[in-house]
Amino acid sequence: MPDWLPDTPFDRPPVEAAVLIGLVQRPDAISILYTERSPELRSHSGQIAFPGGKLDPTDADAAAAAVREANEEVGLDPSEARVIGFLPRYYTGTNYLITPVVALVTPSGPFVPNPSEVRSVFEVPLDYLMRSENYGTYRISRNGKEHTTWQIPHGGLMIWGITANLTRRFHDLALVGEVA
Repeated sequence: MPDWLPDTPFDRPPVEAAVLIGLVQRPDAISILYTERSPELRSHSGQIAFPGGKLDPTDADAAAAAVREANEEVGLDPSEARVIGFLPRYYTGTNYLITPVVALVTPSGPFVPNPSEVRSVFEVPLDYLMRSENYGTYRISRNGKEHTTWQIPHGGLMIWGITANLTRRFHDLALVGEVA
């Protein structure tokens, strides 16, 4: 099921996409990589996201697409990402079928946002995301109906929607070991 259903069903198959849930290995801890999307983008401008996007015909698979997108968006050297698994695919109400790709990332330098796509790059400590009390409920009204999604406040930013839902799914499946 998608995160919400549009009033009119789609007349085309979903768009295949992939995101990178990058587990960034730092000397003192592990964190997860996020981006703040550029305010200039047509869709989801200014929102928090994982690096990612549509699968291109040249991508070997979803993992290749997620790593390619992370390279384009934040300058992640593909040799510094080791894919370790996948979360279940996530179907959105905007007709995207997202494959979340989990990778260990050992960056040799800073992440550098591509200004045409990304305003800023930041990391959230894994130990913060492991605690259920750091998750709340975000309410949004769409066509007169109220919908809810997960939200994660961190560092003055609000992670919500698909990105928060995928983060919570990672929490439930990988960090806690069971679906909550």
